[in-house]
Amino acid sequence: MDEDASGTIEVAVEAPGWALAVTDPEGACRRAAEAALALLPETLRARAEIAVLLADDARVRDLNRDWRGKDAPTNVLSFPNLDGLDDLPGAVPVVLGDVVLALETVCREAGEQGKPAAAHLSHLVVHGVLHLLGHDHAGDDEAEAMEALERRLVGGLGYPDPYAPPEALPEGEAA
Repeated sequence: MDEDASGTIEVAVEAPGWALAVTDPEGACRRAAEAALALLPETLRARAEIAVLLADDARVRDLNRDWRGKDAPTNVLSFPNLDGLDDLPGAVPVVLGDVVLALETVCREAGEQGKPAAAHLSHLVVHGVLHLLGHDHAGDDEAEAMEALERRLVGGLGYPDPYAPPEALPEGEAA
């Protein structure tokens, strides 16, 4: 658990393969979550609490089936705890929700996209935390705005544009 100006970010590694796929997966998740949480006003950011679970495809498939009615794994699931960030009580922790990632799907997608697993993991954590903050990509305008935020935040972490095709990645960035 990490608690500082970015609030509390708890990362749990349920699937042991994460340590083989990504060097310091917990640290990568914390840095990505902190980047997204930096969008919050400082007073709220300091009280924010989120949890990130690094799971496997089987676990994410079960969650996806139970909560979304889709009997298949997906790369990331977000479970927001709030409907909005307005009118929150002051001076108490604000539990924003949980983000769950699927090891095999994340690694497969990273390979298909020609990027390091750490870059894809970081992007998906940013994406998941943005959902906890109320961002969505249901409509074209929302998707465009959310993708712009993701590009900026992932770039700030030192990774290339997560939406760039593999041939557009800088030399040495492909997996």
